[in-house]
Amino acid sequence: MLNLITGLHAVGNHPAGWRHPKAWSDTVMNLEHGIEVAKTAERGLFDMLFISDGSGVPSMEWPELFEANCVTVKPAVFEPVTYLTALAMHTRDIGLLATATTTYEEPFTLARKFASLDHLSKGRACWNVVTGSNALDSLNFGKDEHLARYDRYARAAEFIDVCKGLWDSWADDAFLEDKASGRYLDFAKVRELNHEGEFFKVKGPLNAARSPQGYPVFFSAGQSEPGRELSAKYSDCMFCATPQKDMAIAFYNDLKQRAANHGRAPDDLRIFPGAVVYAAETQSEAEDQFAELQALIDPKVGVRNLSHYVSMDLTGYGFDDPFPELTEDASGGSSRRHAIAAVALREKLTIRETYERFLPSFGHVVMIGDGKSIADEIEDWYTSGACDGFNIHVGYQPDGLTQFVDQVIPELQRRGIYKTEYAPGTLREKLGFGVPRNPYFTESRDAAE
Repeated sequence: MLNLITGLHAVGNHPAGWRHPKAWSDTVMNLEHGIEVAKTAERGLFDMLFISDGSGVPSMEWPELFEANCVTVKPAVFEPVTYLTALAMHTRDIGLLATATTTYEEPFTLARKFASLDHLSKGRACWNVVTGSNALDSLNFGKDEHLARYDRYARAAEFIDVCKGLWDSWADDAFLEDKASGRYLDFAKVRELNHEGEFFKVKGPLNAARSPQGYPVFFSAGQSEPGRELSAKYSDCMFCATPQKDMAIAFYNDLKQRAANHGRAPDDLRIFPGAVVYAAETQSEAEDQFAELQALIDPKVGVRNLSHYVSMDLTGYGFDDPFPELTEDASGGSSRRHAIAAVALREKLTIRETYERFLPSFGHVVMIGDGKSIADEIEDWYTSGACDGFNIHVGYQPDGLTQFVDQVIPELQRRGIYKTEYAPGTLREKLGFGVPRNPYFTESRDAAE
């Protein structure tokens, strides 16, 4: 079955979405808006709610972009795990996917946060593993410069291994709570980690019981060579920026083969391209909605925003100059910048045409239409082997998500490619991944089953 994810960005995902007359006002750190998005997504049987996050406030060097609140800036947002814990109290089945960086977090603290979220949500925690794409974030953590890409991925691999070791600190049946004997826990069913590696030295054990899922569902998004390898080895799911179906198919096949090289089955790694969707009752209504949003993009903001996405200053070019060849690879993220440049150069787009094409899409496919036409496109990608599901972005909230749930979800269900109810169990079990066995206390899980 097709899997779907959607985000919790209250201003929507069009660069001018927050300016639309029907868009929410008062979006700064507003829990009630998040609750409404969560409930709408759960009504649509989405698998996960996603919070993208960073470790600072980027783009302050470009005041016009900063003041226009481009969707990558996020100047004031909730800490993701805290936010999702609050939303867990208002939902029952939907997965809770939080971004957390391995470059500026510590394994013990992060492992504790996600174990807590998993317990409080009854097994719905999911971790989007990132290494950080904004080089200036290093200045918030006492570092003079961002780690080089290959060092970041080496640190990330060790970070994940340490977290898994910490989550395996306790057997499933370690806490006896036996009033008659006076034994609250079984000392034989807890272990110290005593990890000493290149980047971390962690004693353990974690001061949290083994969580319902064992480990949170692992997500990742890196599309560079080390990013793909990290995902193929560790991730359950992966985001990608593939604006065209042929690119998506090539990426899908590459990651599935890499996963197989690590001894994994094809369905052990799910691939989720982004899709920016503008749905309405009719095709013309959807096109009108999109045109309204496009008209709200200030050209100066458009160029600055595009510069951010491709990690290259384009302000010295004219709006109608051809899109240039990219400079050498930047220290931040690489996947989206190369995806945008490949299309712009192949189609000989101007700077203006490129930002008009890609700012509403973030380098993803854009789908505009009624429920049937959008379902047609989703089904085509899914059945063509381009994806296992989609990360659905909408132009503005709340109408964007509501229209998708009301118009597109019933069409997908009629075609038999999307569920009509949630499966029971934890998020891992709902997705068909199962609960990882604790390698140190396997008999405890066997006894519980």
